[in-house]
Amino acid sequence: MKLVILDRNGSLNVHREDFVKSDLEWTPLPGALEAVARLNHAGWHVVIASNQSGLGRGLFDVASLNAMHAKMHKMLAAVGGRVDAVFYCPHSPDEGCDCRKPKPGLFLQIGERYGVDLANVPTAGDSLRDLLAGAAAGCEPHLLLTGMGQACRGVPLPPEYPPNTCVHEDLAAFVDFLLEREARAALKVAV
Repeated sequence: MKLVILDRNGSLNVHREDFVKSDLEWTPLPGALEAVARLNHAGWHVVIASNQSGLGRGLFDVASLNAMHAKMHKMLAAVGGRVDAVFYCPHSPDEGCDCRKPKPGLFLQIGERYGVDLANVPTAGDSLRDLLAGAAAGCEPHLLLTGMGQACRGVPLPPEYPPNTCVHEDLAAFVDFLLEREARAALKVAV
């Protein structure tokens, strides 16, 4: 199974310092939905792992989160894409759960649900905590220079980032990288 795990806020949709609290505030980043569709058309399963501490903070409720995801699914379908599942942590930072990134709990849940070893499964996000969580679960880390990742634009990655972190302009560039790498690997097999 070809699986990729994506962060949501700042990676797929616009990051807001005051949290995305409703479907009206959920706005996809330019080219992000089309990038997911390209992955799907190449046979990849796309799953989201997202901290949603706005729930634990009382900023929105599950019905609002479901409305955001319904909008996301509808907009993805309109461009021929899909997200297979959304795994989210509803806890506030002070609750000490195992599912809030940078802990790997969401990723481990995904691996268990799909019955896959996460070793080398690509994961992309816009923050250090996204990549630390994925790397702790064995995933291949990819930083997107969107959302909070913009702070890393034009500078060397700080040493706290996982070794071998790849950096991409945005989700579309990350998808280009994956599909080109896959095409190169297929050529080697054919030879």
